[in-house]
Amino acid sequence: MTRIKRWGVAALGLALMTPACGSSDADDAGEEATPIQRMPTVQNEFTPVELEETIDRLVAEINENSTESMQMTVMLKTLSAFFAPIATGANRAMGEIGVTGNVVGPTKEPGDQQRDMKLQSEQIAQAVADGAEGIGISPFGDANAAAVDDAVASGVHVVTLDTDLASSKRSIYVGTINESAGETAGKTLLALLPPEPGTVILHGNEDPTWDDGLDRTQGARGVLEAAGHKVVVRQVDWSDEGADVEWMKDQIETADPPVVGLLGLFNLSFRCAMAAEAAGKQDLPVVAFDFDARTVDYMREGRIKATHIQRQYYEGYLVPYILYGIKSIGLDATRRILAPQMVGDSLFNLGLDVVPGDKVDAYNEFLDSIGANE
Repeated sequence: MTRIKRWGVAALGLALMTPACGSSDADDAGEEATPIQRMPTVQNEFTPVELEETIDRLVAEINENSTESMQMTVMLKTLSAFFAPIATGANRAMGEIGVTGNVVGPTKEPGDQQRDMKLQSEQIAQAVADGAEGIGISPFGDANAAAVDDAVASGVHVVTLDTDLASSKRSIYVGTINESAGETAGKTLLALLPPEPGTVILHGNEDPTWDDGLDRTQGARGVLEAAGHKVVVRQVDWSDEGADVEWMKDQIETADPPVVGLLGLFNLSFRCAMAAEAAGKQDLPVVAFDFDARTVDYMREGRIKATHIQRQYYEGYLVPYILYGIKSIGLDATRRILAPQMVGDSLFNLGLDVVPGDKVDAYNEFLDSIGANE
């Protein structure tokens, strides 16, 4: 059966859900199947070669088997900022595969989490009712697990991305493994620190209700403490930049032993550089996460020495391929092909791009080549 080439982005409020286009208008049984052809990858120093090879193996295996029509939906917390490259990748993959589907999410940043979880659960149920055979979802929280389990019980394959729902019956999680990501960032900063142990400030998370943030923070803490450094953590304050900067500034001015470096573990990492500046310690090494415009500005100034990017484009790009692979060749066969990046049998580790401060332009060129610049 020829696969149906229809996909798109639905820029919606959370209370709304536009169903994916149905397949009833394309009854093409008996026609010769069209093999999947991926868009050529531009070779760049940041191209994740092993990841690309894994995707190619999955496509080759699918092309050796049935390439049937499929309806799917990818649900994101928002279509803007951090999630914009995810939407780009998901749409490109659905276009290459030729499935019927869409990427849905609000255009504004999330607000009340309890409300957002409730509305996303309603979206999941609506997608199942509209005929989705696969759902990729960046869940708001554990309250979405029951809706995911109901979808799986209805025969719908579910893959989580960005945030996992390990308590649910989802098949695979695609994204950053946060403890190892924190360890990587800790090692990046450690290489920049003086040999004498000192105090290191982590702009991170110690709230046990946010597992991903806690895991990333603990990963970094473990690396730095093992090297003999004293670690203090500033609990990220998403709404109050001034409070974050002032707390870290005070630590830089008063900590014993003296502060020798700062590590930001989320997209507000640039606040570490602001704190060093406010304390008159612009020479302190600062390492960041993500690619916020203000982080990039500080990198260009030499104030942030490196950042860590979570490969959002590939996060979105892989999910439709995995969903289609599960339908085409089965879950076990799909897992075997994904094995080089799998942790256990359900976590797909995308890895990180470590971008030095003097490689900002080269990394921007890479993002432009795949259409993934935010």
